Amino acid sequence: MRLPPSYPLPGGRRVSRRRATQGVTATAVVVGLLLWWLLPVGADSYPHGPVTVATGVPAGVYDKYGQLLAPVLQKDLPGEHVRLLPSQGSVQNIQYVADGRADFTFAQADAVADFHGPGRSHLQAVARLYDDYMQLVVPSGSSVTSAHGLKGLRVGVGQPGSGVNLIARRLLTAAGLDPDKDLTPVSTGIDNAPRMLKEGKLNAFFWSGGLPTIAVQALTVNFPVKLVELGDLLPQLHHLGQSADYYRAALMPSDAYPRMSDERAVPTIAVANLLITTDREDAEVVRRVTQAVIDSRDRIGAVVHSAQSVDLRTAIFTDPLPLHEGARRYYRSLKP
Repeated sequence: MRLPPSYPLPGGRRVSRRRATQGVTATAVVVGLLLWWLLPVGADSYPHGPVTVATGVPAGVYDKYGQLLAPVLQKDLPGEHVRLLPSQGSVQNIQYVADGRADFTFAQADAVADFHGPGRSHLQAVARLYDDYMQLVVPSGSSVTSAHGLKGLRVGVGQPGSGVNLIARRLLTAAGLDPDKDLTPVSTGIDNAPRMLKEGKLNAFFWSGGLPTIAVQALTVNFPVKLVELGDLLPQLHHLGQSADYYRAALMPSDAYPRMSDERAVPTIAVANLLITTDREDAEVVRRVTQAVIDSRDRIGAVVHSAQSVDLRTAIFTDPLPLHEGARRYYRSLKP
């Protein structure tokens, strides 16, 4: 607005255009400062763009976790577009993050330790999430009582880019079997393995996931199956290299799959799952993602039961990766 040289005030006084302009400018500065003061600290202080989360195979825990987490991230990252990228599992997930095709992903600690491809030095962690339990599923009438009994059988060993495949091959080697010669390995994931077992196209299948895994749970409804013990292989596993040190003894509780024909606790091995990113990711974005994961634990855990295991007391233990600075800021903000 252009002011005249002078204009009247109440009482007949007049004010010059210069003084009026100075008054408008001063008022604008005060209003601007007031708005800045009222805005939340750090609001909108991150670069906007798409955020890609690599997940896993359909019907897997990563896939379901990602589907439930995506709308939470969308809400907590205004201005961002969150998209999900399906994958074969941990190994491929790590490659996707390392080469920039994904910004965040889920991966098993052993697969991270085993990865030495391009971009390895940039990998960092957001949180330790929950443990994956190695599950060897066979029909309830099967004579297989240990991994040794898989010799000569058709066995689902997971897809090539999955953490399942990585562990399954190590378990078979620990059991004294050559995964490619002593049995017929079938590269299939949790999206197809239960159906193939029912149809007799598999004699058994390996799966690595949180408890309970929905696809295995659904299988037990109309097809009697049992879990085979794997815990006895832990000592031999630990002789297979440093990355095998991330496996620990675990017990699948008897109520993990209530419809199992043999309701008993089953000794097996477990490995931690991590949410990972790279040091190229903006710290404020990572802080918000970390907060979203922690805050949504109960909501997601109502559907993906393993998510209930996400715990602030253990979330920071992300070996073999260091915590991203953004995640570190979030955890530090919680200290009294």
